[in-house]
Amino acid sequence: MSQSKKYAFRVFEANNGWKTEITRRMTATKTVVSKSHDGFASEAEATAWGEQALQDFLGKQVERNKRKTEKHLKAKSLAAAIAAESGEFDDVEQTDASDGDDEAFN
Repeated sequence: MSQSKKYAFRVFEANNGWKTEITRRMTATKTVVSKSHDGFASEAEATAWGEQALQDFLGKQVERNKRKTEKHLKAKSLAAAIAAESGEFDDVEQTDASDGDDEAFN
């Protein structure tokens, strides 16, 4: 059975056959069902589907996390560039303002 620390799957017998659920560990005491499928004729079929579905699910999560990280890094670098650019203008304005003030006091 393929399991990670956060995601797992469980197989159990339901009214109309076997049922498989992909679960996510939300907290130490709370578990949430992320995906489920029922109506399997045997436990082996349910387990096979669960293993495959979990691998697919985790693969999609990895891709999603990569996209979000790339988007976050782009936004962060853009914000840093804007901050640096505005910081340069602030330095120039402060220098110009202080030059004018010095002349007025002399």
